[in-house]
Amino acid sequence: MYPPESRFANVDTIDLTDLSFWAQPHGDRDAAFAALRRRPEPMLFREPAMPGFGRGSGYYALVRHADIAEVSRRPQDFGSLPTAISIIDLPEELNGFFGSMINMDNPQHARLRRLVSRAFGRGMAAEFEAASNKAARQIVDDLIADGPGDFVRQVAAVMPIAVLSGMMGIPGDDYEFIYDRSNVIVGTFDPEYVPRADQATSALLKTSHELADYISRLAADRTKNPTGDLITRLVQAQIDGERLSPEELSSFFILLVVAGMETTRNAISRGLALLTEHPGQRELLLSDFEKYAPGAVEEILRVATPINWMRRTVTRDCEVNGHPFRKGEKLLLFYWSANRDEEVFADPYRFDITRDPNPHMSFGSIGPHFCLGAHLARMEVTVLFRELFGRLPDIRTVGEPRRLVASFVEAIKHVECAF
Repeated sequence: MYPPESRFANVDTIDLTDLSFWAQPHGDRDAAFAALRRRPEPMLFREPAMPGFGRGSGYYALVRHADIAEVSRRPQDFGSLPTAISIIDLPEELNGFFGSMINMDNPQHARLRRLVSRAFGRGMAAEFEAASNKAARQIVDDLIADGPGDFVRQVAAVMPIAVLSGMMGIPGDDYEFIYDRSNVIVGTFDPEYVPRADQATSALLKTSHELADYISRLAADRTKNPTGDLITRLVQAQIDGERLSPEELSSFFILLVVAGMETTRNAISRGLALLTEHPGQRELLLSDFEKYAPGAVEEILRVATPINWMRRTVTRDCEVNGHPFRKGEKLLLFYWSANRDEEVFADPYRFDITRDPNPHMSFGSIGPHFCLGAHLARMEVTVLFRELFGRLPDIRTVGEPRRLVASFVEAIKHVECAF
């Protein structure tokens, strides 16, 4: 099955840089990417215009599963420096906040990932699961007490904030602070969060400063008064005598806010919407939750694709599956498109919780930058839906979700629920 024909089926009408493209119905977007996948070569797109920045020479859109997998396996040819999360090169002051390991190449990336893994890796699975179960029970308790409303605000956004904040020793009174700032970071070009486009850079800087100052105060406290929480372990983590610098700790915290909280929140929101839209799949899931939940979570992640793309920069002249690239050129790896590639997924526009295999790229592809918190995200989604459907089996979304104005993050801002 192919997506419905739309005005974007002609590649000459596609502009992946224009935010209005990302606001179109998903069917139109799917038609655009299907058309791009049928092209023999990656297409070059213009870069966005931002106040105070010159416009660069453009970027190539990689839209096929095989091409993105190949680039991800070759970090020596395709680097994350100077940035993986922005088409334009960020100013120096922003790189200080967003210069986390997602924007690094080896050996710096490997060093930081090793340090963080000691406090955040799979060895913490039991503790993460306990924290997830506790958060899910409280969230559903509160939802039942408060009644139906905005599912994002009442449930989906609270789950990852509660889990990570609880493990990091962040007080519940500060959840709103983190929620508001995470909205600004991912919604820099959404007028609900930053009313004027010419204030985007200053809003991002202000928010980043506030989050960095916040984590610095917590880290200083844990250095003097260790408690055993996640911040304490991050402060104390060391390899060969090396520890995280204050700047590295701050940038990792901001990465957690975006990657660890926003993506899980959006998978949960889209998950309930998908199960509402496909009652047969919902009925199948609830018929034996433990049997079908793993496949359901993977299919939700594939269809939701919470991160639409990542950037890579060509480090030397090379080829990818016959396509030549020159040093310095920019590539955008469109995971949304890869997750709908007809060469990999049978009937890719069908939501099927029994899909197997399901080699989606919602956590990136195989390579050094595969998401460190993938296991935690899967656990949080599973635990929350187990609690939610176990106690409110008829919960569903109502009306059209309101989507975030953004290209990098695929997000639902608001969607009403009923039960």
